[in-house]
Amino acid sequence: MGIVLVRVDNRLIHGQILEAWVPSLRADCIVVANNQLAEVAFQKVLMAAAVPKGIKVAIGTIEEMVQVLRSEALADHRVLLLFANPQDALQAHHLGVPFVELNLGNLHGGKNKKRLSCTVALNDDDIEQLQALEDDGVKVVLQCVPSDRKRLWCKLT
Repeated sequence: MGIVLVRVDNRLIHGQILEAWVPSLRADCIVVANNQLAEVAFQKVLMAAAVPKGIKVAIGTIEEMVQVLRSEALADHRVLLLFANPQDALQAHHLGVPFVELNLGNLHGGKNKKRLSCTVALNDDDIEQLQALEDDGVKVVLQCVPSDRKRLWCKLT
């Protein structure tokens, strides 16, 4: 399995992923691991329909996508793995998805959230989950698009 990017972006599949990240990484597979999205068939169909032909798409629960990632099904693919929030990324990591870097792309602001950048705002739970990932050896970085420089999240909190 060739995971080329693990990203938290609450928008999941959208234009920036398709127009910037996929070409930059030469990704030929997008995996979305999100329990809420997995329950809404119509949303899954719409999201998958946005992806150009030739790029494999897998959308399911965190546990389902962990099994797919651990199988041989994607062994020959360059996988871009998307989570909606840090909690999902931590769960997948604890279930055995190997990644050493987590890209924070977009987390909407809101009540009780601290803004780290123009695109990333975290609440206390998010910070706790990201710290747990770092404690597990995962480097957490902010990088909106491939041409941006990576910034360590912990230096911005």
